[in-house]
Amino acid sequence: MTLARAVPRAHEKDDATLASLLSVADFEPIAATALPPSAWDYFRSGAGDERTLRRNEEAWREWRIFHRVLVDVSKRSTVCRALGIPSAFPLWIAPTAMQCMCCPEGECDTARAAASVGAPMVLSSLSTRSVEDVCAAAGTGAVLMQIYIAADRGFTRELVQRAERAGCRGIVVTVDTPVWGVRERDLRNSFRVPDGLRIENLERAGMPSGHSGRGMGECLGWTIDASLSWRDLEALCSWTSLPVIVKGVCRADDAQLAVQSGAEGVIVSNHGGRQLDGAPATAESLPEIADRIGDCAAVFVDGGIRRGVDLLRARALGASIGLIGRPILWGLAAAGERGVRRVLEILRHEFDLAMALAGCPALESITRDLVRRGP
Repeated sequence: MTLARAVPRAHEKDDATLASLLSVADFEPIAATALPPSAWDYFRSGAGDERTLRRNEEAWREWRIFHRVLVDVSKRSTVCRALGIPSAFPLWIAPTAMQCMCCPEGECDTARAAASVGAPMVLSSLSTRSVEDVCAAAGTGAVLMQIYIAADRGFTRELVQRAERAGCRGIVVTVDTPVWGVRERDLRNSFRVPDGLRIENLERAGMPSGHSGRGMGECLGWTIDASLSWRDLEALCSWTSLPVIVKGVCRADDAQLAVQSGAEGVIVSNHGGRQLDGAPATAESLPEIADRIGDCAAVFVDGGIRRGVDLLRARALGASIGLIGRPILWGLAAAGERGVRRVLEILRHEFDLAMALAGCPALESITRDLVRRGP
């Protein structure tokens, strides 16, 4: 795949078209048309039969909202903080790889859009723009760095410290990837890093650049390590003064061990359904984890969030922040920075409206009794 094929064909929808898109889902078919087939399959794919991928969205809808009435909601506030990082509403951007497959500016466009709306961004270590460029593009906006702990721990330590020097506000370490999950769409497409693009933060002499092989396991297998243990998390926490967030947890006992090992937060995640097919949906895992560690650490959740009302459900179930990944890519493919901004604005508006309709004038009033599991 050449760089020309890596960038959407009919990029940049006009302002009138963007304004006509009323939900996050409206962006998906536009991205499907704009992206080359192998890039589209890479972004949308899940592992195995993709049951966990589908279940992530379904599980949020099963939580019914028992709204309160006759509550004064004429004034509402959606502003929040997590680990000292402010956000205009309880949403961060999840790390997603190789965003320059969506548009030429890639992660830098996402950073600019996120900063303009007040949504912190977690940058993937598999990004196609450097952490320095992304932090510069974000300006005063908050950027966190996602990493994998590679077999070369020295290289990982250098990347953590490089991110801190660049101005990142936190380190998100993904722990659900001792090996790469089998994403059959990628194997059928012989997916690899497109020619003309670079995994900017992971390039090193003598190691594969991802431009050969079939699927992530062959292209960039060196970036992860099956021997990873809790001792490695403890070591990573000692390498930086930034808060460390552990991403990829689905069990309360693992969440507790993460906090005991030095993490200040946990992201309840199954890697967007891209690792273990059969893992629980994050909306199913979240309540138990929040009950276990919510008083001593920040709890975040990603996976299947597609509406502002899903953010309301996430808050009620104990998460401070919900993260979205694929919808950002859809916006990026539709219209670069403006597309991402529109996606975020839709979700912010939907969340504010959901608060009003649920009888919640403040984030603190979004409590567990607001939701009940339905059939």
